[in-house]
Amino acid sequence: MVDKPEPTIATAAWLSWALLSAAFAALTAIFAKIGIQGVNSDLATLLRTGIIMLVLGAFVWGTGAWSNPLALPPRTWLFLGLSGLATGASWVCYFRALQIGDASRVAPVDKLSVVLVAIFAVAFLGERPTPREWTGILLVASGAVLLALKR
Repeated sequence: MVDKPEPTIATAAWLSWALLSAAFAALTAIFAKIGIQGVNSDLATLLRTGIIMLVLGAFVWGTGAWSNPLALPPRTWLFLGLSGLATGASWVCYFRALQIGDASRVAPVDKLSVVLVAIFAVAFLGERPTPREWTGILLVASGAVLLALKR
């Protein structure tokens, strides 16, 4: 694996997208908490998934990004399939947690995924976070635990 120099914040387009992702994820928790009142969380997850499929389908078609999915390599199908299964399981668990818990406590615990991604990236992708990055990961974990504790 070749080390690439870290881009500056000004040239890191990924950072803008990641910040938007965080903002939308925050809104997801708030909107979902309001939306699942009096509704089975699994049904709510299904409805949300249908809406996502419609919006993404329109987006892919509108941007001209559509291509024949049957032309994709089997390995791509395998890992996208596994990712889809993990996403579905995550959403079912997240909506159930939101239905019975406070959004301000559920969402931070859900963000322990940051810690797990780092661990899995080391184990499966060969990534090597620096001591500074491990410190940040430990701070995220500590913050999630503190927010999840009973008040």
